[in-house]
Amino acid sequence: MDYTKFRILLVDDEADVLEFLGYNLKKEGFNVITASNGRDAIIKASTQLPHIIVLDVMMPEMDGIETCGELKQIPSLKNSLIVFLTARGEDYSQISGFDAGADDYVTKPIKPKLLISRLKALLRRYQDDVSKSSELLQVDDFIIDSERFLVLKKGEEIVLPKKEFELLRLLASKPNKVFTREEIFSKVWGDNVIVGDRTIDVHIRKIREKIGLDNIRTVKGVGYKFEV
Repeated sequence: MDYTKFRILLVDDEADVLEFLGYNLKKEGFNVITASNGRDAIIKASTQLPHIIVLDVMMPEMDGIETCGELKQIPSLKNSLIVFLTARGEDYSQISGFDAGADDYVTKPIKPKLLISRLKALLRRYQDDVSKSSELLQVDDFIIDSERFLVLKKGEEIVLPKKEFELLRLLASKPNKVFTREEIFSKVWGDNVIVGDRTIDVHIRKIREKIGLDNIRTVKGVGYKFEV
């Protein structure tokens, strides 16, 4: 894969971290952009449209969670992937990060080889998403538009955060099939991502609230299915 065509935005308030990670990513051929705070990250992301944003969680003034939330509100960045960097490994932090729209989570101290491996895996998924971007998935009067990242219910548009959308699309792609929790973690978050046990449940609850449908059923002790 030619990594020179991929833009990575590194965001951290520590200059030595930016220098260290930037050096290693450039060695792999990535096009690297840096920002030292959340506000600067939003400006640079809006103008340079990075494929992946590597975002430190613990930053002064505007932390990574808040920055991620604002980035997710920018339509031109809907396909940008976000990886959080943090020294905090608690389950709560992971749920907060993924709920904000993160695609992966890497803890400090950062091992460059591990980070690069995670980024490459995300980029493979990114290309898969692009190849599927023209698909429309319809179940009765319920439409999932992958190109616009929209859900249409009887013509009404409903916008979901990236992970909620991907989870809904996965379940609806095979109506009445029971997806195990392991399958969902693997297909939506990736095999290399460690998330808390409540992460799927939190996302399912939010999807149910937003789309107002009872099609998503819990299969106790197994997983979930989209019932028609």
